[in-house]
Amino acid sequence: MILFALLVAHRVNSNCYKEQLRIYTKVAFTCVMDYTSLTGNFETEDFTMKIAVTYDNGNIFQHFGKTETFKVYEVEDNKVVSSEVIGSNGEGHGALAGLLAGQNVDVLICGGIGGGAQTALAEAGVELCSGAQGDADQAVEAYLNGELTSKGATCDHHHHVEGHSCGDHEEGHSCGSSCGGGCGSHTTMEGKNVGKKCRTHYKGTFNDGTQFDSSYDRGEPLEFVCGAGQMIKGFDAAVADMEVGQVVDIHLMPEEAYGMPNPEAIFTVEIAELPGSEDLEVGQQVYLSNQYGQPFPVKVTAKEETTITFDANHEMAGKELNFKIELVSVE
Repeated sequence: MILFALLVAHRVNSNCYKEQLRIYTKVAFTCVMDYTSLTGNFETEDFTMKIAVTYDNGNIFQHFGKTETFKVYEVEDNKVVSSEVIGSNGEGHGALAGLLAGQNVDVLICGGIGGGAQTALAEAGVELCSGAQGDADQAVEAYLNGELTSKGATCDHHHHVEGHSCGDHEEGHSCGSSCGGGCGSHTTMEGKNVGKKCRTHYKGTFNDGTQFDSSYDRGEPLEFVCGAGQMIKGFDAAVADMEVGQVVDIHLMPEEAYGMPNPEAIFTVEIAELPGSEDLEVGQQVYLSNQYGQPFPVKVTAKEETTITFDANHEMAGKELNFKIELVSVE
């Protein structure tokens, strides 16, 4: 099984989950526990959207207000079908929001971004995913897979020390990591492997010794960009300063892994509004898809005559986890 559980947990907003939900019949990834893919003839519809990324030579540019180019991705049914690079025309913070809105952009993925720009984007109806780092194409794929979430990372120009501005970070220290949280990021992360593509073997166990996943068993290392928010906090932090060939054993509290269960991740919808849900049973695990076509796993926790309740909390939420990690390579 592919370890979806190591990828950062999809953050939950119960209100957005209730909008245009549909049962997802195309399994894009698997989890530590097997989720059932519904195969009935449920009605689905194609979703289209545009995602823009602050862009610089293949990577995510780290200062929204100074970006000179955006890469804009056309997405249909949760898959990228085309992309193009457009210029910012020298526009500043506020005007850039209008530029993106004029391109019918639905989502912006970026590094650091100021509070004023965030407000302008919100007013323009552009969803923000800030604090992202690394390869632009990979970030978009991670977003579409529900693995990239935003904490509203900001670049506070009034609190940088000694004239240090968001556009002038040293030694690769970017707004995506230093000016607050971001897409799947947690706190400022430092280490020689941050921002690099790492391949690791690992074995994950619970405190009673039960193994829940292992890349060794699959014979294929896990590949990710360290510090880019693709991994849970504790795993990322452990790899940040490892040497190739080194093996470490770590113990993670829930706060370093999937956090505690979120009550807002439990939501109830009308069965009539979700075709196919009438056939679901309590305890069944399925995928739903939101208005952007992004799949997310849920468990049916209750079912009444006209309503059905789902729990979108990650199955590892609230659990302490142990990992044996071996760093195979760094690029």
